[in-house]
Amino acid sequence: MFNFPCVARVFVVVLVAAVMALQGGAQVINSIGDENMKVPQGLKPQEKKTADPYLPDIDTETPYFQYIDSAQVCLDSHDWPAAEQWLVKAVKVDPDNPSNSMVLSNIATVQRYQGKLAEAVKNYSLALDMTPHAVTLLLNRAALYVQMDSVQCAISDYERVRELDPYSTEARYSLGVLAMEAGDTKHAEDLFNEIRRINPNSGLYNEGMGLLHKRNGNHARAAELFTQVIKVHPDPQLLGHRADCYLVLKRLNDAEEDIRNALEMNPDDPYLYLLRAKLNKLRFQRDDMNRDINIAVSLGLSRDYINQALNE
Repeated sequence: MFNFPCVARVFVVVLVAAVMALQGGAQVINSIGDENMKVPQGLKPQEKKTADPYLPDIDTETPYFQYIDSAQVCLDSHDWPAAEQWLVKAVKVDPDNPSNSMVLSNIATVQRYQGKLAEAVKNYSLALDMTPHAVTLLLNRAALYVQMDSVQCAISDYERVRELDPYSTEARYSLGVLAMEAGDTKHAEDLFNEIRRINPNSGLYNEGMGLLHKRNGNHARAAELFTQVIKVHPDPQLLGHRADCYLVLKRLNDAEEDIRNALEMNPDDPYLYLLRAKLNKLRFQRDDMNRDINIAVSLGLSRDYINQALNE
C-alpha cells in the first residue's frame, strides 16, 4: 500500500493557505499551521497611551509602522507579493527596530507561499540571529527545510526546539515521523512515547503511532488510532490515512466515505484522487479510475508514481 503523505502539526506564524504536499519527499510538514500571523503594528495613531516614565513613546506615524500597516492590508487580502514589498520596506527604513525579528519571519513565510524557498530560509535565519531562542521560528525554519528536502538541517532545528522546550510535542512528533521515514522505527516510537509522557491526551501521540502501525502493516490498529484523532479533529489528511487503511482491509464503503469527506475539506489534494482511483480499481470501475488518475496528474502527481501506487 502506498504511503499517504502525512502532515506534521508544526505551528507556524503564517497566513491561511496550505502548502501543497511535496511528491516523493519526506512524510512530514507539508502543510502550514494556523496560528495568527498578524504583524506587529504598535499602537494606532488614534489610541492614546497612558504616560509611563519607564516606557518609550511609540510614534506610529513613522514610515516603519505605516509600511507594516500597509503590509497587513495586503496580508488580509492574500496579496503576498505586495505584502512582502511593504515588509521589506519596513525593515529597510528601520533596520534596528526590535520588532524586525517578527517582520523578517513574516517576510520568510510570505516568500514560502510564493515558492521563494531559498530566500525564505535566509530570512528565517536572520530572524533567528536576532532571537536565537525563538521556538516558533525554529519550527518554521525546520518545516521549510523539510519542504526543501534538507532533512538533516530540519532535524537540527527540531532537536534545538527539543532542548529549549521540554514540552514541545510538535518537535517530537516531527522528529518521530522523520525517524520513521528513515527506517528507525524504534527511535520514532520512543519520540511518540515522549509525547504521551508530556501530554497523555495529545492527539499527536495517536497520530504518530497510527502512522507507525500503518507503516508496519498493522492497518486495523492504525485505523483505530486515526479514528481517535479524527473524532476530535476531522483532518482531511488523517481521513486519507484511514481510508488507505480501509482499502487494505477491504472496507470499501468506509474508505469511500472517508475519501468523500476529505475531498469536501480539501478538493485540490491529488493524493485523495489517487486513493479514489484505487477504490475504483478494487470495484472494477475502470472509467472512474482513469478519471481520478487524470485529476491526480493535473494536480501534480506523476503517472509513474500513480502506477506504482496502484500496483502495490
